[in-house]
Amino acid sequence: MTDPDPVLQQWQRGQLGRALIRAEAQLLATTFDDVFGLELLQLGTWGAGRELLAPSRIRRQSVIADSVEESGRGDIVARLAHLPINNASVDAVLLPHTLELSADPYAVLREADRVLMAEGQLIVLGFRPLSLWGVRAAASPAGFPPGLRRTLSASRVSDWLGLLSYEIVSERAYLYRLPRDPRNSIDTAIPAMLHRRWFYPWPSAAYVIKARKRVYTLTPIRPRLRERRQVFDGLAEPSA
Repeated sequence: MTDPDPVLQQWQRGQLGRALIRAEAQLLATTFDDVFGLELLQLGTWGAGRELLAPSRIRRQSVIADSVEESGRGDIVARLAHLPINNASVDAVLLPHTLELSADPYAVLREADRVLMAEGQLIVLGFRPLSLWGVRAAASPAGFPPGLRRTLSASRVSDWLGLLSYEIVSERAYLYRLPRDPRNSIDTAIPAMLHRRWFYPWPSAAYVIKARKRVYTLTPIRPRLRERRQVFDGLAEPSA
């Protein structure tokens, strides 16, 4: 289940949550530059609405909510591991921290792969375990942000994508702030989340991975019939 507790929604409405989501929307504005097609699907609700999808040029956008409580923030309510969507019918899929909030992240990833068409693109946002945000998430009984079940490293997600025959197009690190409310305004906090600054020397706490689905078709090759070798090349002609 994604977002099992309304505490996560309350956190997202706070200063740190709003700054993070607005920073991720700016980050996705460049990530969506070469993402085209007819259907864009976001699995899981992250934010108040569809602000993460707003920068995309794909007009037909859908947000899948994982529970009835989230129906106000999604277009469809369905289990993320069992989507009511046809195979290979979506051009791009966005997973904004969905794997970390899901009970079975690999099942959700495989379901995203099922609905994504060949050469479609998959975008994953995640928190780094080896970061200050990851340490706070591991130390907090409720997770951080609240409701986070786990943190997945970028290398682990890349390995999963490799098993599903995906090509990693790009990987970018972001979130260079401490996991606490910004002292200044949200607008001043967003640049520090996306770019490392002299006053924020900490390692990045999050990443975005963009991968392309590769489908390799096998071309059947008809076996060549071997010519039977003649046992006798021919009778010897009589000599004169």
